[in-house]
Amino acid sequence: MQRERPLYTPEERRRRDASPWTKVQGILAALQFLVFLASLALVVRALASGEGLALANASVVAKTLTLYAIMVTGALWERDVYGQYLFAGPFFWEDVVSMGVIALHTAYLAALASGALASRPLLWLALAAYAAYAVNAAQFVAKFRRARLDRKGAPLAVAGGAA
Repeated sequence: MQRERPLYTPEERRRRDASPWTKVQGILAALQFLVFLASLALVVRALASGEGLALANASVVAKTLTLYAIMVTGALWERDVYGQYLFAGPFFWEDVVSMGVIALHTAYLAALASGALASRPLLWLALAAYAAYAVNAAQFVAKFRRARLDRKGAPLAVAGGAA
């Protein structure tokens, strides 16, 4: 069995550490997660009680704007570290899922702006976007845990299974 390459080569790690986007990504990821939690509570409240729809919608717009910001700066980070804007080998699947997350959030904005969906289906679309975001966030947490293990010299996963 062939061992998976480390998340960062020594040169990629140097570029990651030198990139101004590394810090920006950390800040935006934390901010986006906080906005997500607040918005999730507002969306669930609006679905459950019918109250606070305008605030729930505004919170989903805010969550979507933070998503767009982290995606643009993430592409800049990926270019700095791996030499391409998206779909670099080590982050390929995270980027694929991110495209689905962006599509769902953008569909929400389009439906909100056009009035294409009634309030409840619109809120359910927001929850679908949030479920996709949660999967994507879990991917990134696992990836950064792997980077920390790589740095500590822990055994790498082998292709096709766990080490």
